[in-house]
Amino acid sequence: MHRRRRTALAFSAAILAAAPLLTACGSDAHPGAAAVVGGQRITVGQLESRVNEVRTAQRAATKDDAQYEQAIAKTGSLTRDTLHSLVLDRVLDRAAKDAGVTVSRKDTQQMRAGLEQQAGGAKELETAWLQQYGVAPQRLDDSLRTEIQAQKLAAALGADMNTEAGKASFWKAMSEASKKLDVDLNPRYGTWDVEKSSRVDAKTPWLREVTTAAQQTA
Repeated sequence: MHRRRRTALAFSAAILAAAPLLTACGSDAHPGAAAVVGGQRITVGQLESRVNEVRTAQRAATKDDAQYEQAIAKTGSLTRDTLHSLVLDRVLDRAAKDAGVTVSRKDTQQMRAGLEQQAGGAKELETAWLQQYGVAPQRLDDSLRTEIQAQKLAAALGADMNTEAGKASFWKAMSEASKKLDVDLNPRYGTWDVEKSSRVDAKTPWLREVTTAAQQTA
């Protein structure tokens, strides 16, 4: 359904390789925390709860144990992907606020309605987001809100994400936001920087390829 999507949904994971360093932290200064972002902890328990939401949804969406095991195998890095997504979303939220970007509930509802129509229904959209990005159905609205937030941030910055200059502008804003938030990642999950987010192949929807969608809307 995404091939026919007329809304530019996300930003390419490929741009991460050329993105500036956000932070490179990692310490045991916060026991029990998977990460600390802007002084707020993302606890290991919270992270595990998010991962369990996805696993529960995957189990419900599969017909038997073999199919469930295949789903798990395809998302072997789910815990790290989930944490990187949680951190990156908070960095995006700060960058958006700094740029004066806001997202309304109506924005999210409109995007969801359009995507549901393209996907063939609400259930089909939830399944697609679960399979492609490891997003549990109950987190879909949050994910779509982040999609819109990323698009609006790029627009506010005047950043054309199909150009190197546009990418640089976007990631400069993200880098500045990350420094303000002083991201600190638990060493067991790696260190925090954009390139490593790319290397672990985090399934973050708003980092998707936009070139095709942009060409379709041209």
